[in-house]
Amino acid sequence: MSERFFLYDDSVSSSIRFVSFLGERGRYDLCIIHTDRYFGKAIVLDIQRNRFAIIGPDDLNEEGYIEYAFQLSTEEAAELTSFLLEIV
Repeated sequence: MSERFFLYDDSVSSSIRFVSFLGERGRYDLCIIHTDRYFGKAIVLDIQRNRFAIIGPDDLNEEGYIEYAFQLSTEEAAELTSFLLEIV
């Protein structure tokens, strides 16, 4: 077996929040991870849809990004964006 070449192998402190809510268009089961990595952005995992994205305020303002990242309709993405604007 060849030797492994690590790019990095760090342990960091993080804040993890699990939240589930019902919107008018669907249910959202999320895990939001805040660390000192990724330039202050949060890792948002959509547990039901098995998708994740690294999201900051700039990403929430980018048209179509949430729809693309989580494979949501425009209406569903608007609900999720509304919530994420409060916490990211």
